[in-house]
Amino acid sequence: QVQLAESGGGLAQAGGSLRLSCAASGRTSSTYAMSWFRQAPGREREFVGGISGYGRSTTYADSVKGRFTISRDDAKNTVTLQMDRLKPEDTAVYFCAARSGRLSPSRLGRDYDSWGQGTQVTVSS
Repeated sequence: QVQLAESGGGLAQAGGSLRLSCAASGRTSSTYAMSWFRQAPGREREFVGGISGYGRSTTYADSVKGRFTISRDDAKNTVTLQMDRLKPEDTAVYFCAARSGRLSPSRLGRDYDSWGQGTQVTVSS
Protein backbone atom coordinates (compact mmCIF):
# COMPACT_ATOMS: atom_id res chain seq x y z
CA GLN A 1 0.00 0.00 0.00
CA VAL A 2 0.97 3.60 -0.51
CA GLN A 3 1.31 6.03 2.38
CA LEU A 4 0.46 9.64 1.58
CA ALA A 5 1.19 12.83 3.51
CA GLU A 6 -0.07 16.27 2.51
CA SER A 7 1.58 19.55 3.40
CA GLY A 8 1.39 23.20 2.45
CA GLY A 9 -2.05 24.13 3.65
CA GLY A 10 -2.75 27.34 5.49
CA LEU A 11 -4.46 30.68 5.28
CA ALA A 12 -4.63 32.76 2.12
CA GLN A 13 -6.54 35.81 0.99
CA ALA A 14 -8.98 35.69 -1.89
CA GLY A 15 -7.07 36.07 -5.12
CA GLY A 16 -3.93 34.62 -3.58
CA SER A 17 -2.12 31.35 -4.07
CA LEU A 18 -1.16 28.25 -2.13
CA ARG A 19 0.84 25.20 -3.10
CA LEU A 20 0.00 21.80 -1.65
CA SER A 21 2.33 18.84 -1.76
CA CYS A 22 1.65 15.16 -1.35
CA ALA A 23 4.57 12.94 -0.42
CA ALA A 24 4.15 9.27 -1.24
CA SER A 25 6.01 6.36 0.34
CA GLY A 26 5.73 2.61 0.43
CA ARG A 27 4.64 0.82 -2.71
CA THR A 28 4.73 3.85 -4.96
CA SER A 29 4.60 3.67 -8.71
CA SER A 30 4.66 6.15 -11.53
CA THR A 31 1.79 4.18 -13.06
CA TYR A 32 -0.67 5.11 -10.29
CA ALA A 33 -3.22 7.80 -10.96
CA MET A 34 -3.08 10.50 -8.28
CA SER A 35 -5.82 12.94 -7.36
CA TRP A 36 -6.82 15.65 -4.97
CA PHE A 37 -10.16 15.80 -3.21
CA ARG A 38 -11.53 18.31 -0.74
CA GLN A 39 -14.18 18.43 1.92
CA ALA A 40 -15.71 21.57 3.34
CA PRO A 41 -17.61 21.61 6.64
CA GLY A 42 -21.08 20.15 6.23
CA ARG A 43 -20.43 19.10 2.67
CA GLU A 44 -19.51 15.86 0.97
CA ARG A 45 -16.02 15.16 -0.24
CA GLU A 46 -15.55 16.33 -3.82
CA PHE A 47 -13.06 15.70 -6.60
CA VAL A 48 -10.69 18.59 -7.29
CA GLY A 49 -8.40 17.21 -9.96
CA GLY A 50 -6.28 14.26 -10.95
CA ILE A 51 -3.20 13.33 -12.91
CA SER A 52 -2.72 10.09 -14.81
CA GLY A 53 0.09 7.65 -14.41
CA TYR A 54 3.31 8.98 -15.97
CA GLY A 55 1.71 12.44 -15.87
CA ARG A 56 0.38 12.19 -19.39
CA SER A 57 -2.90 13.94 -18.71
CA THR A 58 -4.77 15.91 -16.08
CA THR A 59 -8.44 16.47 -15.36
CA TYR A 60 -10.12 19.04 -13.14
CA ALA A 61 -13.45 19.85 -11.58
CA ASP A 62 -15.19 22.70 -13.36
CA SER A 63 -15.02 24.77 -10.18
CA VAL A 64 -11.20 24.87 -10.24
CA LYS A 65 -10.41 24.56 -13.93
CA GLY A 66 -8.08 27.33 -15.05
CA ARG A 67 -7.10 28.17 -11.47
CA PHE A 68 -5.57 24.95 -10.12
CA THR A 69 -2.76 22.89 -11.63
CA ILE A 70 -1.67 19.37 -10.71
CA SER A 71 1.79 18.02 -11.42
CA ARG A 72 3.84 15.03 -10.34
CA ASP A 73 7.52 14.28 -9.85
CA ASP A 74 7.89 10.52 -9.73
CA ALA A 75 11.61 10.75 -9.02
CA LYS A 76 10.70 12.48 -5.75
CA ASN A 77 7.40 10.61 -5.24
CA THR A 78 5.49 13.86 -4.91
CA VAL A 79 2.32 15.30 -6.35
CA THR A 80 1.68 19.02 -6.24
CA LEU A 81 -1.50 21.06 -6.36
CA GLN A 82 -0.84 24.67 -7.32
CA MET A 83 -3.84 26.78 -6.39
CA ASP A 84 -4.10 30.28 -7.85
CA ARG A 85 -6.81 32.94 -7.78
CA LEU A 86 -8.20 31.37 -4.64
CA LYS A 87 -11.78 31.99 -3.61
CA PRO A 88 -13.42 31.72 -0.18
CA GLU A 89 -15.38 28.73 -1.48
CA ASP A 90 -12.09 26.88 -1.89
CA THR A 91 -11.90 26.63 1.90
CA ALA A 92 -11.78 22.95 2.81
CA VAL A 93 -9.59 20.12 3.98
CA TYR A 94 -7.66 18.86 0.98
CA PHE A 95 -6.78 15.19 0.58
CA CYS A 96 -4.36 13.42 -1.68
CA ALA A 97 -5.37 10.00 -3.00
CA ALA A 98 -3.70 7.22 -4.97
CA ARG A 99 -5.37 4.78 -7.32
CA SER A 100 -3.08 1.80 -7.58
CA GLY A 101 -3.21 -0.36 -10.65
CA ARG A 102 -4.92 2.31 -12.71
CA LEU A 103 -3.39 4.84 -15.07
CA SER A 104 -6.44 7.10 -15.25
CA PRO A 105 -7.79 9.15 -12.35
CA SER A 106 -11.38 8.77 -11.29
CA ARG A 107 -13.75 11.42 -9.94
CA LEU A 108 -15.13 8.91 -7.44
CA GLY A 109 -13.47 8.65 -4.06
CA ARG A 110 -14.37 4.98 -3.72
CA ASP A 111 -12.03 4.17 -6.60
CA TYR A 112 -8.97 5.15 -4.55
CA ASP A 113 -7.28 2.83 -2.13
CA SER A 114 -4.81 5.15 -0.39
CA TRP A 115 -5.52 8.50 1.26
CA GLY A 116 -3.57 11.08 3.15
CA GLN A 117 -4.68 12.68 6.42
CA GLY A 118 -5.57 15.97 4.78
CA THR A 119 -4.40 19.55 5.09
CA GLN A 120 -6.56 22.57 5.87
CA VAL A 121 -6.89 25.39 3.37
CA THR A 122 -8.68 28.55 4.48
CA VAL A 123 -9.34 31.43 2.11
CA SER A 124 -10.46 34.72 3.58
CA SER A 125 -12.51 37.27 1.66
